[in-house]
Amino acid sequence: MTAHPGSERQPDGAAGRGPAVRAVDLQKTYPASGPRPEVAAVQGIDLDVPRGEFFGLLGPNGAGKSTTIGMLTTLVVPTGGSASVCGLDVVKDAVEIKRRIGVVSQNNTLDSDLTAAENLEFRGRFFGLSARDARRRADELIELFGLAEHRKGNPFEMSGGQAKRVMICRALMHGPEVLFLDEPTAGLDPQTRTNLWDVLRGLQQGGQTIVLTTHYMEEAEALCERVAVVDHGKVLASGQVDELKRTAGADTVITVTYDAPAPSEIKALADRAAITRVEVEGAQVRVFAREPDDVLGELVAAGAAAGVGITDASQLRPSLETVFLSLTGREYRD
Repeated sequence: MTAHPGSERQPDGAAGRGPAVRAVDLQKTYPASGPRPEVAAVQGIDLDVPRGEFFGLLGPNGAGKSTTIGMLTTLVVPTGGSASVCGLDVVKDAVEIKRRIGVVSQNNTLDSDLTAAENLEFRGRFFGLSARDARRRADELIELFGLAEHRKGNPFEMSGGQAKRVMICRALMHGPEVLFLDEPTAGLDPQTRTNLWDVLRGLQQGGQTIVLTTHYMEEAEALCERVAVVDHGKVLASGQVDELKRTAGADTVITVTYDAPAPSEIKALADRAAITRVEVEGAQVRVFAREPDDVLGELVAAGAAAGVGITDASQLRPSLETVFLSLTGREYRD
């Protein structure tokens, strides 16, 4: 896919200057309500996304990614800091921002009373396109996204991947300057996810600015030029993917689970120069190593010497996943 159906639109005015997205000390705190305590969902996030970039906001479930996207798309009102999209303030210029962005949420929000094509045409008319232009734009997007056979189908009778493509088409109907995708492949099978990646790459190659949230690290590594790793509402690290792997997460992570509490001798591995950190949690041991070749063997030998066996073992080479583990020191949360 080489064409981008919204690329003919040129930003104007304030929208033509500066980054596509900027956040400075952005915060969102939900007040206490009854037995529920106050929740600081976002605690001072800084972002700077140039135009035409594929940017990833990464982190586990509950990290604050969706709340951040909610503020950037004007659906959630910040309680601190500031943010702009297309050079416009997310609080003062919310209506104008809505005209300039496209948003694809996690859940299927298509109209079940309309066909796929009608969903697109209705969105086009809502944004001021004539009936003829709305049909033309819908036809263009349907062909581009390989949905010709499903144009008259009910969006809730399609596969998850097909419905997601219709949602992306709908978000692109008015030629948005920035496309926000909140966990776009959650719940999709691996093959469908990979096919959708190809679609998104094509959009970005055509000049579309894309901001993606995901907790799939391999997805971000496959798509994004730059990323910000978020947890507990804070940015832990940000930058180009390769640079983060060279700095924040250059270690290989070796994880071993024993069939009994881990031998205490394991902690002595941390004294070796090639090992950054050793974490022991009951029967599980996680070793962060710059030179991992002999580590797994030593963990097996240490267990054998202590009379305990290994029930599971894994080794993660430097990747965005090891960046995240190196930064937080724990596995992803449900």
